[in-house]
Amino acid sequence: MDTKPYTSGLSDDAVMITLQWHALDDDLVVGRGYAKHRPDGRLFVTIDAWHDAAFDRLSEAMLAALPAPLYTVVDEADVELTAGWRRAGFTIRRREWEYAVPTDPRITGLDQLLPPRGVTIVPAGQADEGLLRAVDRAIRDEVEATIGWQSMPAEVIPRPEGDTIVDPSKYAVAAASDRYLGLIRVVTVNRPRIGLLAVRASEQRRGIARALLAHALATLHNSGFAEAWTEVHESNRPATSLFEGIGARPMSSNLELVR
Repeated sequence: MDTKPYTSGLSDDAVMITLQWHALDDDLVVGRGYAKHRPDGRLFVTIDAWHDAAFDRLSEAMLAALPAPLYTVVDEADVELTAGWRRAGFTIRRREWEYAVPTDPRITGLDQLLPPRGVTIVPAGQADEGLLRAVDRAIRDEVEATIGWQSMPAEVIPRPEGDTIVDPSKYAVAAASDRYLGLIRVVTVNRPRIGLLAVRASEQRRGIARALLAHALATLHNSGFAEAWTEVHESNRPATSLFEGIGARPMSSNLELVR
């Protein structure tokens, strides 16, 4: 069996490079490995192999070629894949629950919810980009100074280095008269995904996050979507309570492993 790496996925502005390995058995591809930097700078690896021997050979070759630390994400229900990464020396760093979130306000109980006094919800695509970037930067700095941004759900959408707002049209915001207080990002590819819901630390516990969520879900419901999806870190009790309180159902769990 042989393993051979090569690179691909170099974009015009060189923001992302994907490294790939192939495991060959008599010129037949029996496994593939990939390594790619996430937008937060961490290096994530994945392996798709037909059997344990191919997985182990690929992981050995990749780990010898790549700098630590390395990360990977697996479905917790995939016992064999998790065991493979364990054999390679990876340990569990965090667990995220994936929730199916109903959008019908009659189910969520958010049909009569109004924003707090003095707060206005600005729909996606209508936010002032300068104020949007300011609130995003402020919230990220607050999170980084406390629990660390890496404790938030993984951001997987490629973006230019240093730019944390990939597409301003995907964000709805909670606005005061002079600044934005919070934001929610919803991206729809195959299904709607709530990728970020956050409020400035000084404005929390006022119902702003709940109002942003009510707006986003109502917008999706009016567009014909019965459910959205989101991921919540298992230690994030406020987020867990918020989503489960509107009828969101945990569907699966993902493990982030690190070596």
